[in-house]
Amino acid sequence: MVRAIAATDRSPETTRLLERIDLSLKEALAAGASSAEAICSSGNGLSVNVRMAEVESIEHQQDMQLNLKVYDGNRAGSVSTSNLSIEGAKEAVRAACRIARCTEEDECEGLADPDLMPRENPDLELDHPWQVSPEEAINLACEAESAALAKDKRICKTDIASIHSYRGTLAYGNTHGFLDCWRGTRHSIECTVIAEDKAGMQREGWYDAARDRGRLLSPRAIGEKAAERVLGRLSPRSLSNRRAPVIFEAPVAASLFGALVRALSGENLYRRTSFLAAALGQEIFPPAVRIREEPLIKQALGSAPFDDEGVATQPRAIVQDGVLKSYFLGSYSARKLGMRSTGNAGGVHNLLVSAANAPHDLPALLKTMHTGLLVTDLLGSGTNLVTGDYSQGVSGFWVERGATAFPVEEVTIAGNLREIFRGVRLISGDTDRRGNIQTGSVLIEGFTIAGK
Repeated sequence: MVRAIAATDRSPETTRLLERIDLSLKEALAAGASSAEAICSSGNGLSVNVRMAEVESIEHQQDMQLNLKVYDGNRAGSVSTSNLSIEGAKEAVRAACRIARCTEEDECEGLADPDLMPRENPDLELDHPWQVSPEEAINLACEAESAALAKDKRICKTDIASIHSYRGTLAYGNTHGFLDCWRGTRHSIECTVIAEDKAGMQREGWYDAARDRGRLLSPRAIGEKAAERVLGRLSPRSLSNRRAPVIFEAPVAASLFGALVRALSGENLYRRTSFLAAALGQEIFPPAVRIREEPLIKQALGSAPFDDEGVATQPRAIVQDGVLKSYFLGSYSARKLGMRSTGNAGGVHNLLVSAANAPHDLPALLKTMHTGLLVTDLLGSGTNLVTGDYSQGVSGFWVERGATAFPVEEVTIAGNLREIFRGVRLISGDTDRRGNIQTGSVLIEGFTIAGK
């Protein structure tokens, strides 16, 4: 049953997880299951929060879980447990088998196709432990705070400064004979500050995140960036009702493409609760727009060698020359749609958004827009995936003659996502790489803007 573990990780922890999966699968078959699969995960981390040089919290995190799914033909039973003892795993198997015998048959249930399992586990360089002590983390958070407070006397206090570090292992196996694992880390530094002038108080911050602590911005740089952003927010105005182009700054532009991912995800598609349910092969963006999934980028936060069903991840086009080429499917939703899994059980892996002839950075994009709204923050969410209707509270800056004129707040922008996607004019090269969706700032035509 057990195949070779990735050469980069033969630790006792990963060996234990793999052994528990192997035991669970053998117990399931012995109990009469026709097939079974399991995910076993564990992790540990440290989170430190500081406010005005005083420690708010120190949290040590340690978790482990076994998620088991057994099949009795086309009947399925699932169980999750944090008890990774031998008896705990056996009891989980017994419970899952009892559930499977009581459920209705569903012809779409079952393991992912065996030919979709990976033949190798590439080293994606995802594991970069940071042995940071609570004392060191506190000092780093205070350093970010100090840098922000020193920037300007109008910055009256910090809201929070945080250091987070996490290292986790994920192992997966099924009765096709596949059993493997990967280990990864995620570290981040964050600082949020409050500034005040005669018009009132504003709150803003900045953060950085990476697999490797050495690739993070320094705490000083984080603090200074947070200070710069909050000072720019002082004395905001509202806007009268109008129609104008909008630029989504890169960190918030990812939310637009997050809505695209949800609209193209399996359950919404087969349930017909997506406005893009029949859009495959259609031009949904202008021809210059390209969107790719790149799961195998070394050290990227969204990289993974296989998904939550053991399906090998691989680079592929989602939108090519504006045309929708593929969905985001796990095995169940793929069968519902008469298709094959795309390796997205559990989510998307490094969605890269770009456009031909893109301007280099945000200032160049502002000059291209000339007049309009720059959105830097989102408030709440108002996306209707069934119709594509979009209404979003925002704050940011009004732009005139290609430069920011004044900050704005208490503004709502509205449109329909079909029109919004088709209205993408340019995507700049200032790509935000701190998450699963990587995009630059996006210039879009034709939003309805409502102020007070």
